[in-house]
Amino acid sequence: MIHKRVLPILFSIAALVAAMSFTVPNAPVLTINFENVVGNKPLVLDSITYKNELGQPFTITKFKYYISNISLTNSEGKVFPFHDTYLVNEEEPTSKKIGIDYIPSGFYTSITFTIGVDSAGNCSGAQTGALDPINAMYWVWNTGYIFVKMEGKSPVSKSPGNLLEFHIGGYKAPYNCIRTVTLKFTKALTIADDGYGYVTIKADAAELFKTPTAIDFSKLSSVTDFHNSITIANNYADMFSIKE
Repeated sequence: MIHKRVLPILFSIAALVAAMSFTVPNAPVLTINFENVVGNKPLVLDSITYKNELGQPFTITKFKYYISNISLTNSEGKVFPFHDTYLVNEEEPTSKKIGIDYIPSGFYTSITFTIGVDSAGNCSGAQTGALDPINAMYWVWNTGYIFVKMEGKSPVSKSPGNLLEFHIGGYKAPYNCIRTVTLKFTKALTIADDGYGYVTIKADAAELFKTPTAIDFSKLSSVTDFHNSITIANNYADMFSIKE
């Protein structure tokens, strides 16, 4: 026979075990730091003058882009997808750090992600969070999202005020500006059972105007619709790299 004083203790233990069974343990977390640069220099808004491939000077006043559908491939070739969308904005330092939870521990050989917003995201209309129109990345006239936005100035620009304005988006052929990037780790990324993983990815804004097509700001200083958008999208397809 159980003593009546023992019963409350047993009930407490049973309640604790039941609660623990519904508690999700802390999972390994991957932190991705995005470091925006222009060539081999840090990107600094408004104040630093850079030069494009043609030697034309320019400054950058705004630089932001969407990253979505991140996936990791482990050493056994298994792919782990994550379907969130993130807006990286140079004006907001906290946006340049992305955290992904519930990643199985192990060794990972590459990371893949989309530059832009996939067709499902574009067809769902204006949304919340990273996709909220308040972020000034939603084309009301086109009911779709701008994938990469870069604004600045160049003395050779023939736009009013010498402005540079590149708002690149569109997900329908033949003007599909979504680009998929796969970056391989030179040293396997380790996610420990009880630890965290870190990786820094550089985004080179100069690549918008570099390869495969060098952009002459005196001839092309503004892209805000489908005209010339594919040219810039093909350029920014290789603007990301792993920082060693």
